[in-house]
Amino acid sequence: MLKRTFDFTMALTAILFLSFPMLLVAILVKLTSNGPIFYWSDRIGRHNAIFKMPKFRTMRINTPAVATHLLTEPDRFLTPIGKFLRKSSLDELPQLISILKGDMSFVGPRPALFNQYDLIELRTRNGVHVLTPGLTGWAQINGRDELPIPVKVAFDDYYLKHKSFFLDMKILCQTIFKVAKSEGVTH
Repeated sequence: MLKRTFDFTMALTAILFLSFPMLLVAILVKLTSNGPIFYWSDRIGRHNAIFKMPKFRTMRINTPAVATHLLTEPDRFLTPIGKFLRKSSLDELPQLISILKGDMSFVGPRPALFNQYDLIELRTRNGVHVLTPGLTGWAQINGRDELPIPVKVAFDDYYLKHKSFFLDMKILCQTIFKVAKSEGVTH
């Protein structure tokens, strides 16, 4: 209950504080490419329930709905400002809406795409599927896009077994530093 209260309060505060930068990003997305401002992707939530997760759109319309690392030449699918939005993690800001709704938390395993069957299956086998997915997590501060799935799930499992308010604060603080340095972003 304390984590949910923290998530809701901080997400609402962040949305209010970041509303002007989010508006600017939305305008830039619309002015630099055809298509909607947001990309709503089907993601795996707590207990493997599917939910719609918003991001600022960084890829051109008609890009295949797969993890970016599975695309051949992913850079050719990026919008003119897509690379910057991904590198700065500004594309993730609309996920604050998912935190408000309770589909996500600030800290937890990153929500898998609906078709990342190997990741979903391994997380389920390790009991990680009981966690609410997060905007950031233990795996993100320990490698982000660079981690193979078994290593990512090992970090998720560590988080499951050691989760605490202190660990969440540590992850959030380290996330801020990693995002500021664009560390671990490959696409």
